[in-house]
Amino acid sequence: MNFEKKIKELNIILPEAKPPVGSYVATKVTGNLLFISGQISINENGELIKGKVGKDLSTEQGYEAAKRCGLSLVSQAKTACDGDLSRIKSCIKLTGFVNSTNDFTEQPKVINGASDLIASIFGDAGMHTRAAVSTNSLPLGVSVEVDAIFELN
Repeated sequence: MNFEKKIKELNIILPEAKPPVGSYVATKVTGNLLFISGQISINENGELIKGKVGKDLSTEQGYEAAKRCGLSLVSQAKTACDGDLSRIKSCIKLTGFVNSTNDFTEQPKVINGASDLIASIFGDAGMHTRAAVSTNSLPLGVSVEVDAIFELN
Protein backbone atom coordinates (compact mmCIF):
# COMPACT_ATOMS: atom_id res chain seq x y z
CA MET A 1 0.00 0.00 0.00
CA ASN A 2 1.22 3.48 -0.83
CA PHE A 3 0.81 5.37 2.45
CA GLU A 4 1.50 8.80 0.92
CA LYS A 5 -1.24 8.18 -1.64
CA LYS A 6 -3.61 7.11 1.14
CA ILE A 7 -2.88 10.31 3.07
CA LYS A 8 -3.77 12.34 -0.03
CA GLU A 9 -6.94 10.28 -0.66
CA LEU A 10 -8.07 10.95 2.91
CA ASN A 11 -7.33 14.69 2.51
CA ILE A 12 -5.03 14.54 5.52
CA ILE A 13 -2.61 17.38 6.12
CA LEU A 14 0.21 16.26 8.36
CA PRO A 15 1.43 18.81 10.90
CA GLU A 16 5.10 19.73 11.13
CA ALA A 17 7.07 17.22 13.21
CA LYS A 18 7.92 19.22 16.32
CA PRO A 19 11.33 18.89 17.99
CA PRO A 20 11.33 17.80 21.64
CA VAL A 21 11.14 20.46 24.33
CA GLY A 22 13.00 18.50 27.00
CA SER A 23 15.93 16.21 27.59
CA TYR A 24 14.88 13.48 25.17
CA VAL A 25 14.67 12.71 21.46
CA ALA A 26 11.48 12.72 19.38
CA THR A 27 12.27 9.36 17.78
CA LYS A 28 14.74 6.53 18.23
CA VAL A 29 15.43 3.61 15.94
CA THR A 30 16.87 0.43 17.37
CA GLY A 31 17.13 -2.58 15.10
CA ASN A 32 13.97 -2.49 12.99
CA LEU A 33 11.87 -0.70 15.63
CA LEU A 34 10.98 2.98 15.62
CA PHE A 35 10.00 4.44 18.99
CA ILE A 36 8.16 7.77 18.93
CA SER A 37 7.98 9.90 22.05
CA GLY A 38 4.60 11.02 23.32
CA GLN A 39 2.83 13.49 21.05
CA ILE A 40 0.52 15.91 22.78
CA SER A 41 -2.82 17.24 21.57
CA ILE A 42 -2.27 20.30 19.36
CA ASN A 43 -4.93 21.62 16.99
CA GLU A 44 -4.44 22.53 13.32
CA ASN A 45 -3.58 26.12 14.33
CA GLY A 46 -0.73 24.95 16.57
CA GLU A 47 -2.65 25.63 19.79
CA LEU A 48 -2.64 23.18 22.67
CA ILE A 49 -5.86 21.24 23.19
CA LYS A 50 -6.17 21.52 26.96
CA GLY A 51 -8.50 20.42 29.71
CA LYS A 52 -9.92 17.35 31.37
CA VAL A 53 -11.99 14.97 29.32
CA GLY A 54 -15.24 14.42 31.21
CA LYS A 55 -15.27 18.01 32.47
CA ASP A 56 -13.84 20.49 29.94
CA LEU A 57 -14.06 18.23 26.88
CA SER A 58 -16.54 15.58 25.78
CA THR A 59 -15.53 12.08 24.73
CA GLU A 60 -15.93 13.19 21.10
CA GLN A 61 -13.66 16.21 21.63
CA GLY A 62 -11.14 13.91 23.32
CA TYR A 63 -11.34 11.61 20.30
CA GLU A 64 -10.46 14.55 18.02
CA ALA A 65 -7.58 15.51 20.34
CA ALA A 66 -6.25 11.93 20.15
CA LYS A 67 -6.60 12.04 16.36
CA ARG A 68 -4.36 15.12 16.35
CA CYS A 69 -1.82 13.15 18.41
CA GLY A 70 -2.01 10.41 15.77
CA LEU A 71 -1.28 12.93 13.01
CA SER A 72 1.80 14.07 14.92
CA LEU A 73 2.91 10.44 15.31
CA VAL A 74 2.72 9.97 11.53
CA SER A 75 4.68 13.19 11.01
CA GLN A 76 7.37 12.04 13.41
CA ALA A 77 7.50 8.62 11.69
CA LYS A 78 7.88 10.28 8.31
CA THR A 79 10.72 12.47 9.58
CA ALA A 80 12.45 9.48 11.19
CA CYS A 81 12.17 7.62 7.87
CA ASP A 82 13.75 10.51 5.93
CA GLY A 83 10.41 11.36 4.34
CA ASP A 84 9.75 7.80 3.13
CA LEU A 85 6.67 6.28 4.82
CA SER A 86 7.09 3.13 2.70
CA ARG A 87 9.71 2.16 5.28
CA ILE A 88 6.88 1.52 7.77
CA LYS A 89 6.14 -2.19 7.96
CA SER A 90 3.60 -2.02 10.78
CA CYS A 91 2.41 -0.15 13.82
CA ILE A 92 3.21 -2.32 16.82
CA LYS A 93 1.73 -0.39 19.75
CA LEU A 94 0.13 2.87 20.80
CA THR A 95 -0.03 4.02 24.40
CA GLY A 96 -2.56 6.76 25.03
CA PHE A 97 -2.90 8.93 28.10
CA VAL A 98 -6.13 10.83 28.75
CA ASN A 99 -6.24 13.75 31.18
CA SER A 100 -9.64 12.92 32.63
CA THR A 101 -11.87 13.27 35.65
CA ASN A 102 -11.84 10.56 38.31
CA ASP A 103 -15.22 9.21 37.21
CA PHE A 104 -14.51 9.25 33.45
CA THR A 105 -14.33 5.70 32.02
CA GLU A 106 -14.28 6.15 28.24
CA GLN A 107 -10.50 6.40 27.75
CA PRO A 108 -10.58 3.66 25.07
CA LYS A 109 -13.13 5.67 23.05
CA VAL A 110 -10.89 8.74 23.27
CA ILE A 111 -7.73 6.90 22.17
CA ASN A 112 -9.69 5.40 19.27
CA GLY A 113 -9.08 8.80 17.65
CA ALA A 114 -5.39 7.95 17.26
CA SER A 115 -6.01 4.25 16.54
CA ASP A 116 -8.59 4.94 13.83
CA LEU A 117 -6.30 7.47 12.16
CA ILE A 118 -3.31 5.08 12.11
CA ALA A 119 -5.50 2.27 10.73
CA SER A 120 -7.01 4.56 8.06
CA ILE A 121 -3.55 5.46 6.74
CA PHE A 122 -1.68 2.17 7.15
CA GLY A 123 -4.52 -0.34 6.65
CA ASP A 124 -3.69 -3.81 8.01
CA ALA A 125 -0.15 -2.60 8.78
CA GLY A 126 -1.75 -0.03 11.09
CA MET A 127 -3.48 -2.57 13.32
CA HIS A 128 -1.71 -2.40 16.67
CA THR A 129 -1.77 -3.33 20.32
CA ARG A 130 -2.72 -0.54 22.68
CA ALA A 131 -3.14 0.82 26.16
CA ALA A 132 -5.56 3.64 27.03
CA VAL A 133 -4.73 5.09 30.43
CA SER A 134 -6.39 7.76 32.55
CA THR A 135 -4.22 10.34 34.28
CA ASN A 136 -4.95 13.32 36.50
CA SER A 137 -2.58 15.62 34.61
CA LEU A 138 -0.50 15.83 31.42
CA PRO A 139 2.30 18.21 30.37
CA LEU A 140 1.19 21.80 29.72
CA GLY A 141 -2.37 20.85 30.74
CA VAL A 142 -3.08 19.04 27.46
CA SER A 143 -5.98 16.62 27.20
CA VAL A 144 -4.29 13.70 25.42
CA GLU A 145 -0.81 12.30 24.79
CA VAL A 146 -0.01 9.25 22.63
CA ASP A 147 3.28 7.49 21.93
CA ALA A 148 4.00 4.72 19.43
CA ILE A 149 6.22 1.87 18.34
CA PHE A 150 6.49 1.07 14.62
CA GLU A 151 8.29 -1.76 12.83
CA LEU A 152 10.43 -0.70 9.87
CA ASN A 153 11.25 -2.55 6.65
